[in-house]
Amino acid sequence: MAFKLPDLPYGYDALQPHIDEKTMNIHHTKHHAGYTSKLNAAIEGTDLEKASIEDILKKVSKHSDAVRNNGGGFYNHSLFWKSMSPAGGGQPGKTSKLGKAMIKAFKTYDNFKEQFTKAATTRFGSGWAWLCVTRTGNLFITSTPNQDNPLMDVADKKGTPIAGLDVWEHAYYLNYQNKRGDYISAFFEVIDWKEIGKRYAAATKPAKAKTAKAKAKPTSVTKAATKAKAKATKPARSIKKKKK
Repeated sequence: MAFKLPDLPYGYDALQPHIDEKTMNIHHTKHHAGYTSKLNAAIEGTDLEKASIEDILKKVSKHSDAVRNNGGGFYNHSLFWKSMSPAGGGQPGKTSKLGKAMIKAFKTYDNFKEQFTKAATTRFGSGWAWLCVTRTGNLFITSTPNQDNPLMDVADKKGTPIAGLDVWEHAYYLNYQNKRGDYISAFFEVIDWKEIGKRYAAATKPAKAKTAKAKAKPTSVTKAATKAKAKATKPARSIKKKKK
């Protein structure tokens, strides 16, 4: 089954003045669409056509560079659009599950913002900045080059991304030129903490234990014990007296 370019959850002009309409249009219809079509071409006729994008990325070292680059581009942008909202900005509620995790990891929102900004600013060349969750539910910040992400088995720091910021120049150059720092500041004005909170809840949801469908086969020891028990509980036959 081919991957499909997801629709944006808002209009191309909805994030103005922070992110301009023309950039959003080109970014979605050209760049994201390009990664989607090239990913489909890279997996055509293989077992990966039946796999989820998450499963593909978790074992991406076993696949071609085309799958790595375009699979990452497809996943990263799909998450990026949902990391933002026209009604975004502000901070997560301190009493929310995400808010408590933020305090535990970063002490204050300002500390988080400073660390995330540093990760996005110091990523040399093209790449991404991420807010992620570990298997134990702890938050951490990292960055990755090109279209890599923390889901990949090649990532330096692995985890589940819940928010991502694209720092490729195509994401901001029309409006901000070489001022990446201004673009990063603008991202905080549209960041969607409600959606990110949902992603955090999903990432930390306990997995349901699977019940075994088939019972274990009895061993020779258990078979012998069962037979002995049956013999011991079997009623004794009455002995009939012979007639003289």
